[in-house]
Amino acid sequence: MKHFLCLAAMIAVALFSPFTSDASEAGGPSMLVPRPNEIVIGKGLFTLEGHDDVWLNQKDPDLVKTVSESGFRLCERRKDAGVEIRLGSDKVHGAEAYSLTINRNKVVIEAENPAGAFYAWQSLLQMLRFGNGEQLQCCTVTDSPQFGWRGMHFDVSRHFRSKEFIMKQMDAMAFFKMNKAHLHLTDAAGWRLQIDSYPRLSGLAAWRPQTRWTDWTLSQSYCEEGTAGAYGGYYTKEDIREIVEYARQRHIEVIPEIEMPGHSEEVTAVYPELSCDGRPSDLCPGNEKTFEFIEAVLTEVMEIFPSEYIHIGGDEAGKAGWKTCPLCHRRMEEAGLKDVDELQSYLIHRVEAFVNSRGRKIIGWDEILGGGLAPNATVMSWRGTEGGIQAMQEGHDVIMAPGGYCYLDHCQDAPFREPLSIGGYIPLETVYSYNPADVLPDGVDTSHLLGVQACLWAEYIPTDGHCEYMYWPRAIALAETGWTSAGLKDYNDFHSRALAANSCLKEQGYNVFDLANEYGERKESLSVLEHLGVGKKVIYNIPANEKYLSSGETALTDGILGGWTYGDRKWQGFHPDFDVIVDLGETTAIHYVGATFMQSKGAWVYMPDHVEISVSDDGLNFRSVALVPNDISPDNEALLFKTFGSVCDCSARFVRLVAAPGPLKEWLFTDEIVIN
Repeated sequence: MKHFLCLAAMIAVALFSPFTSDASEAGGPSMLVPRPNEIVIGKGLFTLEGHDDVWLNQKDPDLVKTVSESGFRLCERRKDAGVEIRLGSDKVHGAEAYSLTINRNKVVIEAENPAGAFYAWQSLLQMLRFGNGEQLQCCTVTDSPQFGWRGMHFDVSRHFRSKEFIMKQMDAMAFFKMNKAHLHLTDAAGWRLQIDSYPRLSGLAAWRPQTRWTDWTLSQSYCEEGTAGAYGGYYTKEDIREIVEYARQRHIEVIPEIEMPGHSEEVTAVYPELSCDGRPSDLCPGNEKTFEFIEAVLTEVMEIFPSEYIHIGGDEAGKAGWKTCPLCHRRMEEAGLKDVDELQSYLIHRVEAFVNSRGRKIIGWDEILGGGLAPNATVMSWRGTEGGIQAMQEGHDVIMAPGGYCYLDHCQDAPFREPLSIGGYIPLETVYSYNPADVLPDGVDTSHLLGVQACLWAEYIPTDGHCEYMYWPRAIALAETGWTSAGLKDYNDFHSRALAANSCLKEQGYNVFDLANEYGERKESLSVLEHLGVGKKVIYNIPANEKYLSSGETALTDGILGGWTYGDRKWQGFHPDFDVIVDLGETTAIHYVGATFMQSKGAWVYMPDHVEISVSDDGLNFRSVALVPNDISPDNEALLFKTFGSVCDCSARFVRLVAAPGPLKEWLFTDEIVIN
């Protein structure tokens, strides 16, 4: 198999050959990503030439390999070394903590454990790579992470990624001190792991006729391995062992995720006896064969993944089939369960007991809180932070991955410049702004907050290049959030360091977002609009959806236009009908009325079929002044905005807009009713 060189080794090529960067100054700690927690600047410079021999007081084999692959020479005598690495130091405490001291003649790394020395080495390489590659600023860096969990998530179900791709991303993860790789191995779109006891999972459920996920969703069919045009793939057990070992050498723990009971259509499609009605759906918790399947699969998973945690999913289970399933009803009666939420909790409890019996722990998405949380479960909070806070209050460990900050499948720049995505807008600054401890109420035991994770769901991300583009540099922002104390974070400072990091990644063959030429937020949303309706009362004949109230009853007349995403708390959402009245307070000459709507097909947000504008003097009897039709197809996958407006030239006190839902009767979002 062809291995990708580790990022450190690629950097070494640049260090000992003509330098390709524009950097001309000595490298220093102010360039480091993540930002260190303590820096003391010294006087003078350390010159690499003639000082590139490294002495280790303990020959840790992984550290020896890391140093050698970086282009440095190992030496046997301490006095000959330009760089010393001292493991077992009593001056540094913490599994990942380190001290890095650079003076004119020597670099000294001290760490209690190899992980700390490894991260010190990454800091040393960064300073060389981001500087001129020859000189380092004299300094002392004393550093340790804020959180022990600094993760990246790989959705290899919707679109399979090769082991080489995963390893390449691990090189970058290690360079930026990230330490958890979460593999989302199973979902309806494809099963991605060899399981000997259930061979049809890789023989059939891992392959589909369509390449595009959106095309596959129309049929949700699978095809045999080897079928002409079959799209998909899976990891053999030897592949996983290779990935796990590659990660271990970089102090990364690989966390497998096996989805249950929802997102299991690929399982029940090939083993229909595991569903409630024999059709592709959720796993049936009333059927003992389901637990035989889960235990057999997890046994094989735990044989090849040595991780402390096994992720069992638990999110978005439909549970519809459970309500009419005789086996589920019998299970509920026997176990004294009052509803299907408690039935899911029953399944999670049983699975956790099995995993715990093998000396492991489970993680689940925050939906596993429903019906009662299993006693030792760790929660990964994605639907905001509320689920994570609740879990911590109940004494459970939590990993924060709230979708509004940590989901990288959303656009990171103006959508008209971006490749197709699920919709939304989460730029680098938004990702960086997240500080998980800021939202915790008083009294919460923060020791239960394990850390943060960047998640990238791949429904709309078919290629490896597109995938990398969505990760970098936003994952670096989460790396700094996980490592650096919140009080030291500063976006302007981070932005300059992220530019250097981005350039480095690009030079090493990563497809990164062009941060230097970022367009930014929708320009209309950056200033307050003045018009006759600002501050006027809005009467909701149909209320906005409680999840998307924006600023409440003033949202449609606050003069604030929305940005690139319906989730920015500037857009107000309705499902599926829209009918509001603006009370101007007195009869007023009106020349124009309009409102902008959004379409984001991936998020089930569509244009209305048409918008009718009418006016009234008494608020009871309205006369129509315009009917504005839609001319945008619901099949258009781009993020689009359309203003449904019209010249009126009338006088009235009340202005009414009624938006008729489109043919799919999905979400309507608008940001402001503009009256001039």
